[in-house]
Amino acid sequence: MTMRPRRLSVPLLLALTMLAASGAGTALGDDVPWFRRALVGMEVGPTGAQSGSDPSDVGYAADFHGREVVRRCAEAGSEYVVIWARDGEYAYYDSKVAAKCPGLGARDVLREAVEEGAARKLPIIAYCVVQQGGQYLSSHPEFAMRGADGAIIPGRFCLNSGYLETLKALTDEMIAYGVDGFHVDMIDQGFGAPYGCWCETCRKLFKAQYGTEPPAGATWDEGWGRMLEFRYESSRRFERALYDHVKKVKPGVTVDFNYHGNPPFSFEVGQRPVRHGENGDFLTGETGVWGFSALGVGLNAEFYRAATPGLPFQVAIQRGVRMYHDQTTRPLNDIRWELATLLAHGAFVTMVDKTGYDGRLDPVAYKRIGEAFRDAKAGREHFGHRPVQEVAVYFSSRSRDWYGREHPDRYFRAFQGAHRALVLEHVPWGVALDENATDASLAAFPVVILPDAPVISAEEVARFRKYVEQGGSLIVTGWSGLFGDRGAPADRSTLEDLIGAKLVRRLDSRDNHVRLPAAMARFPFEPLLAGIEHDWSFLVEGPAAIYLPTTATPLGELLEPHRTVRQKQGKEGTGWPLSAGKAVGPAILVNAVGKGRVLTFAASPDAATASEHPIVEARKLLVNAVRFLHPSPHFRVEAPAFVESVLTDDPETRTLRVHLIAGVSTPTTTPPTNRPYVIPGLIEDAPTFRVRVVLSIIPTSVTTAGPNTTVTLDDKTISAVVNDVHGVIVIRY
Repeated sequence: MTMRPRRLSVPLLLALTMLAASGAGTALGDDVPWFRRALVGMEVGPTGAQSGSDPSDVGYAADFHGREVVRRCAEAGSEYVVIWARDGEYAYYDSKVAAKCPGLGARDVLREAVEEGAARKLPIIAYCVVQQGGQYLSSHPEFAMRGADGAIIPGRFCLNSGYLETLKALTDEMIAYGVDGFHVDMIDQGFGAPYGCWCETCRKLFKAQYGTEPPAGATWDEGWGRMLEFRYESSRRFERALYDHVKKVKPGVTVDFNYHGNPPFSFEVGQRPVRHGENGDFLTGETGVWGFSALGVGLNAEFYRAATPGLPFQVAIQRGVRMYHDQTTRPLNDIRWELATLLAHGAFVTMVDKTGYDGRLDPVAYKRIGEAFRDAKAGREHFGHRPVQEVAVYFSSRSRDWYGREHPDRYFRAFQGAHRALVLEHVPWGVALDENATDASLAAFPVVILPDAPVISAEEVARFRKYVEQGGSLIVTGWSGLFGDRGAPADRSTLEDLIGAKLVRRLDSRDNHVRLPAAMARFPFEPLLAGIEHDWSFLVEGPAAIYLPTTATPLGELLEPHRTVRQKQGKEGTGWPLSAGKAVGPAILVNAVGKGRVLTFAASPDAATASEHPIVEARKLLVNAVRFLHPSPHFRVEAPAFVESVLTDDPETRTLRVHLIAGVSTPTTTPPTNRPYVIPGLIEDAPTFRVRVVLSIIPTSVTTAGPNTTVTLDDKTISAVVNDVHGVIVIRY
């Protein structure tokens, strides 16, 4: 349906701020690398050896046929196939380096897949594992990671050992088959304690670089700082060496590494967000409600974009409902929801299918995947455009390492909570990373949120100052800037000049409250009270601090919680919130700096939004601050909280698109274990919902991308009804 107004508009958004395009979704010629042409693809591998395998188990993968895999993927609409060539236990081809899966007999899955792919002009990517030990590590203990006590860490290869030569030999074998690329998985250094590596090779390298012995574990001091850097550089060096080797052997073969620089991964994996996102031809990550949450789907995609600006990024999803090898198949609309979310955020997407134990393929899974792929490819022109982003959520990798330490959720909670608040309130957002943030990249955002980032360097403070002085708006929450560079509590804030206040003390409580008086409902502070009852003390669960204003205007009250006599005596815990006690300082500080402003929350509405008590008012408080600082956005989307809105712009055709993706999962009951942590429900039905989009100008036309969405236009306001999981409003200007 098309609505045309009587008068044309001026060019849309002369001051619109946008990030670089990912390039996904644009139909390009065959001379363009496969990953720049692709929208959807598949990864297929067997199930049964992920936890080890007995060589006598010849039934495992006996019916895993490369030719059949490629044929079924092609029929489903896959534009490339990632075929398992080597996992943590076996090779699935005639390898001279790694043990071949015994159930294959004389067959060669990789050769079958490459031949079928060539006949269908379908790129074949070899899946190759680095970690996950298995038989190869058992027979080569010289490649094993070792703990500080010298003992082998089971299942982990040292990336500084001669194991790199094994990977080079494996890739040489596969390149000879004619593969188009490699997906290198499990490039981590482990997902928890014990941390490595203290083998003789690593000890010698460490001492040669730093002139001292490595620390005897996670000491969280200067020595551990060197060890963190050593681990990060070991990962980077391994990735770059393998990448360079492949390119030397055959330059046209692509290499991508499975990435673990994003939440919920911490220092343990040995990856930093930017340093380890840029080592391949493109970044590959993974999502899924099973491990990353429903909101993690879009968040991970934008995290990958921020880590490798201007480059394509691939995201892997899975057909199972709980984890990769569980042999279940999700409902079609559940698959469509995740696929649409990632495509709207600019990713190209790989659906992971794990075969049955014997290698057979599930026909129902391929039927549903095919339907989802056909739906996505029919809307190809609507994906891969530049995002419109109003607010940046700033990620501090140093806070992740030195404040989060071995409990990274301490830091992640506020970062993820800020994202959740923006999504549920339909504020266009992006991610800014400390490693590659520049004056120009921050200036692209009208508002930057610094979500409870305790470790902020002098260089970052200078960059934030310049950003604000030139007209930017900065939101500071919780304990941001209140810790030293190695994560120790500080006596003063590194941000105090920007905040316009001095630190009095940090509260040792998490169950803190905020009260906003009715007097704030007058100009100019009334936007801060939208949707929040006046003179009401409400819980804002998370870190908080008491500030004494210097140049800032104080607003509202921060209240510390009551404590029982038993709690004061240390006989009772404080894990469950108590009611508000006395007021101890201002709740909000507003400070003018140059042409811009800094708004500081003494509490943590972002952490509260991702806490165990995520009341609506906490997220309203954060988003109200955005609207107070940036009251006249070019676009305003009004939609149900279960709908994620993604705005993109194509300036060449002067087309704005509003993607609307509904995550309406079914209600669930308590799980059989780990109560009360409920297992998320699946999306079964296509919902119907209403949306309003308010523009700053009058568009030349408004259409929809399909028959399941209808629109009407009244001056600058678009009203729409969406009858599906995913709808797209197409606005010409």
